[in-house]
Amino acid sequence: MRTLAIAAVQTAPVPYDLEASWLRFAERIRTVHILFPHVQLVVVPELFLSAEGPLLGEHPEGWTERAAVPIPGPLTDRLGALAVETGLWLVPGSVFERTPDGTIHNTALAISPQGEIAARYRKVFPWQPYEDVTPGTGFTVFDIPEVGRVGLAICYDGSFPETVRQLAWLGAEIVIQPTLTTTRDREMELVCARANAWTNQVYVVNVNAADPGGVGQSAIVDPEGTVRQQAGAGQEVLVDVLDLDAVTRVRRYGSAGLNRPWSQLARYGSTIQLPMYGGTFHTPAWLEEEQAEL
Repeated sequence: MRTLAIAAVQTAPVPYDLEASWLRFAERIRTVHILFPHVQLVVVPELFLSAEGPLLGEHPEGWTERAAVPIPGPLTDRLGALAVETGLWLVPGSVFERTPDGTIHNTALAISPQGEIAARYRKVFPWQPYEDVTPGTGFTVFDIPEVGRVGLAICYDGSFPETVRQLAWLGAEIVIQPTLTTTRDREMELVCARANAWTNQVYVVNVNAADPGGVGQSAIVDPEGTVRQQAGAGQEVLVDVLDLDAVTRVRRYGSAGLNRPWSQLARYGSTIQLPMYGGTFHTPAWLEEEQAEL
């Protein structure tokens, strides 16, 4: 059995205070590790370590520039040390990343228990026109040895079906989606989370900021589109053990034993014209191997 024990920590940073937000983050990670020693991976909301504040609160001028950090750099060194200390995989939400040429991205990270940067993903679909960062240009997955493959997405990415479809195509069985939603469209984001999970037969872990940083309602959705857990608005931690063999089962036998979209794409995808993308569907290697076993 392949399982991944996760903790999705619905919390909020100390607005516009980078050091205080780091201390809060480190305290949350250590507390989760003590309370739930079986947990292997912890995720927090989008821009937590960039100390982003509430949408309608006072917003210091130039905060994005001031909060942006290089990757790798001092912040990732601290994250690595905390990962080694606790033995955890860390997905510390996302941060404002400053590249050597001065470009700023909204970037999600995955830090291994060995303290290494296992993955870096630059948000492809920033919430424009409100989010003033440069979009990334590609999608990112990483492997947890002897468990499975994880994809990264950030908040508004989930509103674009290309995001989770591409991550699943790359072999992701779980999509971790740190979020910072302060608006009333949260209900539709949850609809998207369920749809993305169901149509791509993956787990979706969507962790939003708690009030007052966000409106909460973090959710864990299984590969059949069923909500396993959903938080309220305040500070919460969703602890779950995800069965990755369930992804294999659902893809092979169908959601609710019925719908098998990946198998159908493998049969007919190469004949379907996709003018929006200038081509046709190409069967991923993992699906070719699965079909060969049937």
